[in-house]
Amino acid sequence: MAITREHVLQALSTVPVDAGGTNLVASGRLSDVVVDDAGRVMFSITIEPSEAAAMEQVRQAAVAAVQGLPAVKGVFASLTADNPAGSGASAPSPAAPQRPHAAAQPRNQRIPGVQHVIAVASGKGGVGKSTTACNLALGLKALGLKVGLLDADIYGPSMPKLLGIHGKPRLLENRVLEPMEAFGLKVMSIGFLVEEEAAMIWRGPMVMSAITQMLREVAWGDLDVLVVDMPPGTGDAQLTMAQATPLAGAVIVSTPQDLALIDARRGVSMFKRVEIPILGIVENMATFVCPHCGQSSHIFGHGGARDEAKRLGVPFLGEVPLNMTIRELSDAGRPVVVSDPDGPHAKIYKDMAQQVWTSLAGGAAARPAPRIVIE
Repeated sequence: MAITREHVLQALSTVPVDAGGTNLVASGRLSDVVVDDAGRVMFSITIEPSEAAAMEQVRQAAVAAVQGLPAVKGVFASLTADNPAGSGASAPSPAAPQRPHAAAQPRNQRIPGVQHVIAVASGKGGVGKSTTACNLALGLKALGLKVGLLDADIYGPSMPKLLGIHGKPRLLENRVLEPMEAFGLKVMSIGFLVEEEAAMIWRGPMVMSAITQMLREVAWGDLDVLVVDMPPGTGDAQLTMAQATPLAGAVIVSTPQDLALIDARRGVSMFKRVEIPILGIVENMATFVCPHCGQSSHIFGHGGARDEAKRLGVPFLGEVPLNMTIRELSDAGRPVVVSDPDGPHAKIYKDMAQQVWTSLAGGAAARPAPRIVIE
């Protein structure tokens, strides 16, 4: 029997949200319920930030109620400070302060066992962010650190391909997922949970819920660093990370061209706005050296990211060339840092990793999650 939205609402109507016995469906707190073709159910519950700890029990009860239905393959449920579209929640008055579109989590909530969480981000897609995140994580591993890698790019997960990982993660007790492993990294990606060619047609609350669950409902164990490959842009996913996790810092990836640098500035500005330190800027696809004649060409320009880092007063981590070896090894699921660990390209990523770790080790432990204020 295929699961339907009506089945889900019936199950959720058995979940009380207050001492008076008001159920979740009748409370006006429930977002639109989405059921996809694979049997995955997605919804969010609107709360005030001060209710986050208490309402977490309601979220867990809602997940359990839906998970018990036949044909349900997975449940993504989040607490959000946004008013849910399509619910009975009343709209805020024009004079009321507007909250950012981000999942509400208890403040200062660290991931057990994880010392530092860093985001690898870009203002736009197509700049090599995921390849950088993958090799940066492997560079940190080469330093002798315990490293995890979270692929938070919900719409375009790349880590299964970049790391050559196949299969699905094992479900442990209390519905916690065991991360996959590759080259000594613990890895989690939405790409392990959906079909490779499946289109992720998810609204903002669903994206935020998936990221939050992959952060907190995965058995990461003891890690020195968890590297998070962020989706491009400055929207829901970035705000969720900033609120739900005490980020130790962010690495911004850009190509040298002016168009990419405009978006990189937005990324730097956003992280600074939410009080996340910028660990550095990476200039990707900096130089192309012809394998036949040896001539260097600056296809996307050169030095733009270095100049931008200087202008913004943030560290410059280095230049990565536009190189066929990096691309070929990435496509083959054998990242350059492990395939050619003593080569010149691996050295670039390892040097970046050393700079990042020096910043992390020299700074304070993971900072409390900031309070986001929209003016």
